[in-house]
Amino acid sequence: MHKILLAIILVFIAALFGWVGFTFYKAYQPQAIILQGEIDVQSYHLGSKVAGRVGKIFVKKGDVVQKGEKVFTITSPEVEAKLEQAKAAQEAANAQKIQTQKGARKQEIKAAFDQWEKAKSAAALMKSTYNRIEKLYKDGVISRQKRDEVYTKYQVAKYDESAAKQVALMAKEGAREEVKKAASAQERIYKAKVQEVNTYIKETTQYAFHQGEVNQILLQSGELAPTGFPVVALVDMHDAWARFAVREDYLSHFQLGKEFKVKIPALSNDSYTFKVTYIAIMGDYATWKATQSGKGFDMKSFEVELRPTQAIKNLRIGMSVLLEL
Repeated sequence: MHKILLAIILVFIAALFGWVGFTFYKAYQPQAIILQGEIDVQSYHLGSKVAGRVGKIFVKKGDVVQKGEKVFTITSPEVEAKLEQAKAAQEAANAQKIQTQKGARKQEIKAAFDQWEKAKSAAALMKSTYNRIEKLYKDGVISRQKRDEVYTKYQVAKYDESAAKQVALMAKEGAREEVKKAASAQERIYKAKVQEVNTYIKETTQYAFHQGEVNQILLQSGELAPTGFPVVALVDMHDAWARFAVREDYLSHFQLGKEFKVKIPALSNDSYTFKVTYIAIMGDYATWKATQSGKGFDMKSFEVELRPTQAIKNLRIGMSVLLEL
């Protein structure tokens, strides 16, 4: 009986020493390093090139929209007025172009040639009159002054005839080639302005340029939307990653393409495989500071991104991610 009791005591003592030894062994083993990060996703902001009031918003927070789906409208009477102005200017430029290409009307050309004939008749009459006066002057019947006055009128009649001829020929020929080109260019300018304003008109209705889930509605119907200001924010939950701030003395554990098993407490106790896809080139800020001068140094933090190798269901922005080194 005594031997059995002694054996039990020895076994108990051995177990106690073994437990104490194991406890000391574990106490002196290096502790696992746990890094905590968070889930981030790609976001997109939908705004308008046109300033105005938000008209109607066709989505609400939490909606999943497809690429090309209508999201909201902008009302802008000013842009519509500019379109009318541009159209009117284009019509005027087009009319000017047609006028230069067609040239003067038949009646205008006929009137110009009639003026030329009139000037020719006047010049012929003054020529005959001058010839008679010149003969009388040579015969000594009239003075030199009278002869010079008639000669001047004759010269004026000749210049009037020449000017009328040039006017008639210009009316027949039409506008110069340079004027036609200028009119055509002016029409193209206003045509481009109409196209430009039409582009702004199209911008008053905004469509999703990427698939995503509505995360925020920054402006409501009736509120003023400045040019380029985001009205609706989308997030693409299929383009998610884990973002960590890694102290520089732990940075050697991370290489591009290396895979880690991480846990997401908000989802389950299962592990998920993530791959390193980005390591910041520059450190951001100190995450640990030396407590004594000359012993240690301030540690900088580097941003590291890891992306899941497979899609994770029910993943949300801001969820904590735990990584053990």
